[in-house]
Amino acid sequence: MRFLDDQQPTLDLTYDDVFMVPARSSVTSRLDVDLSTDDGSGTTIPLVVANMTAVAGRRMAETVARRGGLVVIPQDIPVDIVAEVVRDVKSRHLVYDTPISVKPHHTCGYALGLLPKRAHGAAVVAVEDRPVGLVTEADLIGVDRFTQLSEVMSTELLTLPEGISPQDAFARLHEAHRKLAPVVGADGRLVGILTRQGALRASLYSPATDSGGHLRIATAVGINGDVAGKAAALVDAGTDLLMVDTAHGHQDKMVEALRAVRSTGLQIPVVAGNVVSAEGVRDLVEAGADIVKVGVGPGAMCTTRMQTGVGRPQFSAVLECAAAARELGRHVWADGGVRHPRDVALALAAGASNVMIGSWFAGTLESPGDLQRDADGRGYKESFGMASKRAVAHRTAAESSYDRARKALFEEGISAARMYVNPQRPSVEDLVDEIISGVRSACTYAGARSLAEFHDRAIVGLQSSSGYAEGRPLHQSW
Repeated sequence: MRFLDDQQPTLDLTYDDVFMVPARSSVTSRLDVDLSTDDGSGTTIPLVVANMTAVAGRRMAETVARRGGLVVIPQDIPVDIVAEVVRDVKSRHLVYDTPISVKPHHTCGYALGLLPKRAHGAAVVAVEDRPVGLVTEADLIGVDRFTQLSEVMSTELLTLPEGISPQDAFARLHEAHRKLAPVVGADGRLVGILTRQGALRASLYSPATDSGGHLRIATAVGINGDVAGKAAALVDAGTDLLMVDTAHGHQDKMVEALRAVRSTGLQIPVVAGNVVSAEGVRDLVEAGADIVKVGVGPGAMCTTRMQTGVGRPQFSAVLECAAAARELGRHVWADGGVRHPRDVALALAAGASNVMIGSWFAGTLESPGDLQRDADGRGYKESFGMASKRAVAHRTAAESSYDRARKALFEEGISAARMYVNPQRPSVEDLVDEIISGVRSACTYAGARSLAEFHDRAIVGLQSSSGYAEGRPLHQSW
């Protein structure tokens, strides 16, 4: 990447401070762009879901991995539960979504509680794992919550055979004027569910898979306690990538934790962070990190910069850290500060191999929290920062009440925020579509067919706040 007219910035820059200049391009289609990364993570799109308790769970993990990204399960969850999540995600189908399966005698109220757990918006009514009906939220509106599903379910079922190609599945659904259908095996048992959008996406994305053809998943550990022991247990559980994580990654305790993890001889990529300087990258790489996380304070739930004055504008931090990592044959992930697809593209132009997203994905149906409603009936999920009082309380649950109370005094994050679910785009897949469309298009503007070419060819200029405002769309006349 180079700056337009060889400008040399005298200030550190955020994503809002820069723009990308189009260049002569021979790339005629967005689909000609390969977005897979070479950092060992196995992602086929450069997106990683941050290890936040309110964002990263099993539903998020399987859905994002199916589209080529990666989810990092947070460090606060007990190892045995994480192992169960890893096994569950790796058992999921690479194409078909996991169905919500209910029985005919179940009540409408029971089904209504489950439907927001999946973006496909339907529950398959099954007897002995064989579909006999289908219910959607529309079928349940105005119906007594204690009514059995057998009285309201649709029995005119279209089913798809296991192994059908995405193109054929889309065609059948389109011809039948159906948005979705259960997928069944040769014995008639339920295998999954496929929507028209899902069939379309299956032909546009490649899942992130391990050597055995199972969906990939990553897990995180902190820098305190038996880090090596927990890391070994997570590797035994089947994690594909390990993250050693703390807010201030450039410290002696992180270096010790990394060396302890490396002493176990594990053979998977290790991510560590967070840092915002070349020196931080060099120290963590020397200690054993394959990938370094970059970002202090740019996250939507983070109050570090306002509390402490510590941090660095994210674009400049990624640019400097990526250059340092490249000299050492390593990689960086840009962690935090992305609010629009353009920000993801700019992070990649600056040299990141993957971009981490947290709060942006909190307001989706796949995030772990229950869907709640405000006074106006708008659906939302609760989110909170991983350095907030709420997160610290979870992390220190095993400690004495005195130690927990003392640590709770020092918080650098928001403990409760409402992340509203967009009814037109409620799924994380909708947001992935939006982001990846923008990134692919940015690559074509740069004349790049890969992420490596994108970073090499990107030309970036500086802009005023008025320049940034000029690029924002207007949703109503002025």
